Amino acid sequence: HEVVGVDTNPFKVDSIQRGRSPIVEAELEGLLGRARERGLLSATSCMDEAVRGVELVLVCVGTPSREDGSLNLEHVKRATAEVGRALPGSGAYAVVVIRSTMLPGSVEGELVPVLEQTSRLRAGEDFGVAYNPEFLREGSAVRDFFGAPLTVIGVADEGAARPLRAVYDGVRGEVVLTSIRSAEMLKYVSNSFHALKVAFANEIATLCKREGVDAHEVMSLFVRDTKLNVGPAYLRPGFAFGGSCLPKDLRALRHRARERQLELPVLEAVLPSNERHVQQAIQLIERLRKRRIGVLGLSFKAQTDDLRESPILRVVGTLVGKGHTLLLHDPCVDLDRLLGANRRFVEDEVPYLPTLLRADLDALLDACEVLVVANGAEEYRAIGPRVRPGQILVDLVRAVDPASVTRGEYVGLAW
Repeated sequence: HEVVGVDTNPFKVDSIQRGRSPIVEAELEGLLGRARERGLLSATSCMDEAVRGVELVLVCVGTPSREDGSLNLEHVKRATAEVGRALPGSGAYAVVVIRSTMLPGSVEGELVPVLEQTSRLRAGEDFGVAYNPEFLREGSAVRDFFGAPLTVIGVADEGAARPLRAVYDGVRGEVVLTSIRSAEMLKYVSNSFHALKVAFANEIATLCKREGVDAHEVMSLFVRDTKLNVGPAYLRPGFAFGGSCLPKDLRALRHRARERQLELPVLEAVLPSNERHVQQAIQLIERLRKRRIGVLGLSFKAQTDDLRESPILRVVGTLVGKGHTLLLHDPCVDLDRLLGANRRFVEDEVPYLPTLLRADLDALLDACEVLVVANGAEEYRAIGPRVRPGQILVDLVRAVDPASVTRGEYVGLAW
């Protein structure tokens, strides 16, 4: 496939043109470099140039939360309007494929009218529309794409699905056609369940610790029943969930439920439960009564530089506000490379981050009384033998084998 990327950010465009990834994501840079060498990939800031003669236009724009938890479609509407204005000059029947996460009815009720108004064309007659949700996890997105067990395409007619099916030729897993509204809802069902699994496992772990039971042993037994129970993804006691998807999508679903005057007590309970887990981490660290604290891992999960709604940053902010001395480390976070919403989040929510971030892990280990492991980066998993006498390792994600901490003290969050 020949692919043209479009973005208003010149850094992203330039990175793609040089065959470099503008973000930290395993295996992505190699794919981009090979695609550039073969002449199959390019990038531009000109929508008209990108859309000319194409069969598919993929819209992959963020849908952040508003302050009240509702979904903000302003960015995707602006991008869709640009696509609509360019469609008459495309010279081909193009299918506009929405990839952004949005609530049921958004594509047909809000985006199709924008496309028709700006293009002065008719959906289903002059251009096609499809919704193709993505289920890629940051840090393993490439493997998730090629190893997907299921690919879902929401369309109103088979004609719109045909060119999109061709994109997935050679990708493992079943391709399923459904309605656009069902495809929109599926993403929320998936993310809400993933969020629920994280909160469930953490609540079980909290109770297990109080009862003197090994939560990891219990949950490892639980997930072995793959017939009646669920798969193992997310069902591992650890820290609170965060990132750009799960919190935002839960807020949007809760807001929609209130609009519909529905009571969904389980979904309503997930975010408060998640927040309680953050507070437990803060209380655990404060009970140690140490002042010099090193935090290892800032992104909401290893192998990504995404800091948006990362729960450890709330812990950091609270401890800084209470007068603790903090030093921070993350192998994937380079403040000079942060982009878009990720950079804005740092500037708005954690402006003190540049003064606390350290590149030298050894110096941080030497300077701190408490080491807080907040994601499962490979170098943190091997840190146990380096904990010195009198030093405390607080493991929020069960990244470190407790038996490897032979000289200092190991403390788990809920185990």
